[in-house]
Amino acid sequence: MAEIATKASKFVHYFKDKRLLTIFLLGVSQGVPWIIIGSSMNAWLQESGLSRTSIGLFGLVFAAYSINFLWSPLVDRIWLPFVGNKFGRRRSWILMMQLTIALACLGIALAVPHGHLYWVALSAVVIGFCAATHDIAVDGYRIDIIDRTETNKVSAASAMITSGWWTGYAGLGSLAFFGADAFGWNTVYLLFPILMIILAGITLWAKEPEENAEVEAIHHFVASGHFIKDSVKWLQQTMIRPIAEFFQRNSLRVGLNLLLFIFLFKIGEAYLGRMSIVFYKEIGFSNTDIGFYSKIMTWLITIGFAFIGSYFALKKGLVKSLLIAGIAMSASNLMFSWIALAGPDKTLFAAAVIVDGITQAWSTVVFVSFLSMLTGKAFSASQYALMASLGTLGRTLIGSSGGALVDWLAGNWAFFFLLTALMVIPSLVLLWWIRDDISQIERKHKEQ
Repeated sequence: MAEIATKASKFVHYFKDKRLLTIFLLGVSQGVPWIIIGSSMNAWLQESGLSRTSIGLFGLVFAAYSINFLWSPLVDRIWLPFVGNKFGRRRSWILMMQLTIALACLGIALAVPHGHLYWVALSAVVIGFCAATHDIAVDGYRIDIIDRTETNKVSAASAMITSGWWTGYAGLGSLAFFGADAFGWNTVYLLFPILMIILAGITLWAKEPEENAEVEAIHHFVASGHFIKDSVKWLQQTMIRPIAEFFQRNSLRVGLNLLLFIFLFKIGEAYLGRMSIVFYKEIGFSNTDIGFYSKIMTWLITIGFAFIGSYFALKKGLVKSLLIAGIAMSASNLMFSWIALAGPDKTLFAAAVIVDGITQAWSTVVFVSFLSMLTGKAFSASQYALMASLGTLGRTLIGSSGGALVDWLAGNWAFFFLLTALMVIPSLVLLWWIRDDISQIERKHKEQ
C-alpha cells in the first residue's frame, strides 16, 4: 500500500511543472472551437429546423482538420512576419489563429442559421481552418516543450492536453448549453470571442520552446532569402522531408500499417460524436440536461481518467492500452442504444455519460501518447498533424454521413449505435497484427 502511495505521489508531482499547466491551458484553447462549430452549432441547427442529413453534412466544416497536414510543414517551419521574432515560432501561430477565430465568431453571432445559413457556414469554415492550423502549432508546442528523455512527463503532457481539451469542449461547453436556455444562442455566440481573447492572453504568458539546430538552420535559410533562389530545396525541406523521414524511420510496411490503424481507430466514435446532440434533443432532453449530463459530468470524469490512462500507458505499454481503449469504446456505444430504446431516462443518461466519459478519456490520452511517440523531433508538428488528420478524416468525411445513415434507418437510433460499436473491430484486428512493430517503436522511443 505504501509503495502504491509513493508511486502515486511521484506521478502527481509531475503535474506541478509549469510547462504542463501551459499545455493544459492550450488544450482548453483547442477544445473551444469544437463547441463553436460542433455541439453548440448542432443544437442550434436542430432547433432551427434543419434535417438530420443537413446537420450531419454541416460537419464538413471540420474538413480542415482532415487535411491540415498539407500545410503543417509551413506552420512547422515558417516564422510569421512581424510577430514571429517577437513571440516565437510556435506562439505566434497559436496567437494569430486564436484572434482570427474570435473575429469569425462575430460572423456567427450576428446571424441566425435559418435566415443566414450561408454566412454561418462560411464563418464556420474560417473557424475550422484556423482551429486546425492552431492545433498544428499547439501540438508542436506540446511535443517540443517536453524533452523526449522525460518519459514520464511525455505521458503527463498527453493527459494534460486531453484534460484541457475536454475542459474547453465539455466544461466551458456546458455553460453554452445553460446559456442557450436562458439567453438564446446568439448571446452565447457573442461570448465566445471574449473567451478566445482571454485564451490568447494565456498564449502570451506561455514560454516558447527552445529551437533545435536543424529548425534554426532552415529558419536562417528562409530569412536570408536563399529559398527564393533555391525554392526546390526549400520545398523539399519543408513539405517532403517530414513524410520521407517518417517512412525512413519506420519502414514503408510499418508506416503504412500505422497510418491505416490511425485512420480506422476512431471511426465509430466519430459517427457517435457527430450525431449525439441531435439524438439527445430528439429523444427529449433539454439544453440544460445536455449541459449537465453530457458536458459537466463528461468533463469531470474525463479529467480524472485521462490521468489514469496516461499512467497505465506508461506502465503497461501502448499496445495493451490501445486494445483496452478500443474494446471500451465499442462497448460504451451500446449504452446509447439502450437510451434509444428506453427513452429520456435521466438515470440511464447519467450512466451512459459516465461509461462514455471513462472510455473517451482513456482512448484519447492513449491515442495522443501513441501519435506523439511516432513523431520525429525535427518534424514534430508536421508529422503529428499528418497522423492526427488521418484520425480526423473518418470523423469529418465518414462521420458527416451519420445523419443520412440515421435517416436511411428511418430514425432507428438503437441500430445506428449498434453499428458504431462494430466499427472499431477492424482497427483492433490490425492493432493485434502490428503489435510487435508498435512495441519495438515504443522501446526505441524510451531509449532515446
